[in-house]
Amino acid sequence: MRHRKKTIKLGRTSEHRDALLASLATNLIKRGRIQTTISKAKAVRPFAEKLVTLAKRGDLAARRVVASRLKVVGPGVERSSDKEALEQWHKEHDVLRKLFAEIAPVFKDRQGGYTRIMRLAKRGGDGAEEALIEWVSYVPQAPKAKPEDKGKAKAAGKKTEKAATK
Repeated sequence: MRHRKKTIKLGRTSEHRDALLASLATNLIKRGRIQTTISKAKAVRPFAEKLVTLAKRGDLAARRVVASRLKVVGPGVERSSDKEALEQWHKEHDVLRKLFAEIAPVFKDRQGGYTRIMRLAKRGGDGAEEALIEWVSYVPQAPKAKPEDKGKAKAAGKKTEKAATK
């Protein structure tokens, strides 16, 4: 019997499951919404909500617990000469900053239920049921228009000028 066993195992070892949940929660914090399977969405929901509850406290101990759960690299890396490790460290700390400075204040008056799960259509490849998990206060932003590359535009213009002169 599985009475009082809340952990959704997702067919993975505990280390793999912890890494998966940390990755999903990190992407949820970065992007505001993620598309995944229903099982993974149901598993990451309590994980992410506990992180927000900790972030609402805002103290150093809470920041360290959140960093530990999100598998943020330790502080020894900032003195590392490895450029890739240093860039990774900055990216991970941007996630912590966003959680504590942007997401937690939005939910300061809310007692829980920071995320919503919306079911989507089945995935084409394997028929897995997908879901969208997002923050309750999520407001989609319009994608930024990419400016045309000036070099390509000039090169294309030169070709047309040559063709016109012939």
